[in-house]
Amino acid sequence: MQTTTASGDLLLDVRELETHFFAEANITRALGGINFQVKRGETLGVVGESGCGKSITALSILRLLPKLAKTVGGEILFHGRDLLKLSEQEMRKLRGNRLAMIFQEPMTSLSPVHTIGRQIAEAVQIHTNVSRSGATAKSLELLRLVRIADPERRLNDYPHEMSGGMRQRAMIAMALACSPELLIADEPTTALDVTMQAQILRLILDLKVRMGTAVVFITHDLGVVAETCQRVIVMYAGKIVEQAPVRELFGRPSHPYTQALMRSLPDLQRRHTGRLAEIPGVVPNLREPIVGCSFAPRCPLTMDICREKTPIMRDVGQGHAAACWRSEEIVNA
Repeated sequence: MQTTTASGDLLLDVRELETHFFAEANITRALGGINFQVKRGETLGVVGESGCGKSITALSILRLLPKLAKTVGGEILFHGRDLLKLSEQEMRKLRGNRLAMIFQEPMTSLSPVHTIGRQIAEAVQIHTNVSRSGATAKSLELLRLVRIADPERRLNDYPHEMSGGMRQRAMIAMALACSPELLIADEPTTALDVTMQAQILRLILDLKVRMGTAVVFITHDLGVVAETCQRVIVMYAGKIVEQAPVRELFGRPSHPYTQALMRSLPDLQRRHTGRLAEIPGVVPNLREPIVGCSFAPRCPLTMDICREKTPIMRDVGQGHAAACWRSEEIVNA
């Protein structure tokens, strides 16, 4: 089951997307046929444990996969055009222009040998017909927009001369240089302290409202999802196991994996001082074929059918769907 959206509101439509890693004789099935949609101006959260396929989903959409990876099936429809069928030249016109991404670690994403101003100006010049001086002026405007103090001086700084928070703001400025319709933020606050995390999240959301950009937040932090997103998809072992509006998901999670993630959160109100709940077992080896539900070996509610047949995404009401044979029982419990 895939949630449908009015075509006029639909920006991105990912259908049965499969991406594999090929290393010698081994095939790692990083994405196993995922489906989701993003509407214009929407904030969508993508959550799950490390290695579940969140970042590979983003890189597949932008066609920036590492050499050993390849998308082997499905469609990625952006305004109805399948990105997988475009030439590399056509994709370059879209990246940084109508599609943009904020990467996890700005220190490895920014060039250490070029100033921040030059890097932002280059992004502007690639996609717009402006002079070098015009691109520099735009860069200065963008640094002001992302609230970097003393932007005139910072324009000539190199990445190593800036703090982690300022580097991340510079990355956001580059991503927003051409007012993209879709911004993918891949763990944009991972390397930052708590105070800076809150500032960066607030900044992205403020800019989203101002520019009308749709945002896909990739994170393992359910707290970030609760505060920033309208809808959320939960991934496990390269597949989407649940998707719902945020309040609906937090109000009645219907997949055992989602419930386990919720139980692992610290409860500050109860001031619980014991050990946090753990999810037993380990994620499955994606190099081996998975029979049945990928979460079955770790699930306390496993039935025989869970080990024999892959569950399909089923509607449980209120725009909420889950890939679990017990999903309706769990919701109605």
